[in-house]
Amino acid sequence: MAELMYGEFRHPRQMLGTQEYDGHLSIHDDKMAEDLGFAGAPIEGPTHFSQFVHLLEKQFGSAFFERGCISAHYQNMVVEGEQVRAFVEPVAGAAIVRIGAEKPDGTSVLTGTASLGPNYGETEIHQRMARLRPAEKLVILSELRVGQMGASNPESACMAFEQNMGALYPFSLAQKLVGITEPHPYYTEEGAKSSPWGRAIIPMEMISVLTQYTSGNTGFRAKGPAVGLFAGQEIKLIKGPLFVDQPYLLEREIIALSESRRTESNWIKTTVVDADTKEICAEVILNSATMKDSYAKYAEQAAAIGKELV
Repeated sequence: MAELMYGEFRHPRQMLGTQEYDGHLSIHDDKMAEDLGFAGAPIEGPTHFSQFVHLLEKQFGSAFFERGCISAHYQNMVVEGEQVRAFVEPVAGAAIVRIGAEKPDGTSVLTGTASLGPNYGETEIHQRMARLRPAEKLVILSELRVGQMGASNPESACMAFEQNMGALYPFSLAQKLVGITEPHPYYTEEGAKSSPWGRAIIPMEMISVLTQYTSGNTGFRAKGPAVGLFAGQEIKLIKGPLFVDQPYLLEREIIALSESRRTESNWIKTTVVDADTKEICAEVILNSATMKDSYAKYAEQAAAIGKELV
């Protein structure tokens, strides 16, 4: 086993306290999280991706900003005030490496892989998808189907520095950069002048925001109100970086449905296309898990379809 390469312990910021979807506050609200039995409102998973960028730049060079991939399974929540550090298991010449993040007491925050394209290898998300069993008799997600495409494909998306990203992401890129866990010169207009591309790039954690803030238009309707959270995520740059103020088109598809004892989950792939060149720039896979206990009619509707409650 190679010696692990560690980042510093950082204090990630909570920026989703007022997030709303389906007309209600999300699990990132303290009261909502408490009602569901959590110690506090969790920080959004992709926030931790910024802590890997410097480590992966050392592993893969500047090519990581163009063809890099982070693929992660979220294991334990982090609340504001807690510390997190990222680590990478470097392997000389390898196209794929193991990554992880942990709290000071060793509690795992996430586990996953990072890789460099065009051959990204067996990523964490794809390994987990390969082990899924087909979901049967879903309740909350009963109206969704594998292969279902977004109703508004393609959707237009762009991210400017001062642009508020809406109810799902009630902040701007400029606000994020003030409190980002791990800054980088390439994220700013001034710093980007000395970058290989001469333009400010969207931080990897904010690519998640770019692909999700219009997700209410997909037509992927679940029953509710119910509360969901990110269980896993993969952000893969194919022809990157993604740039600030650049128009993109988003195409969405449900690629898997699954469930556990406490959740029902969908796996949605969003393809990011450059609106000018029509080239595929990135792909994002998001595994969203909806809490069964947060849907008031779950037991009643499960019984009606003869589903065994476990």
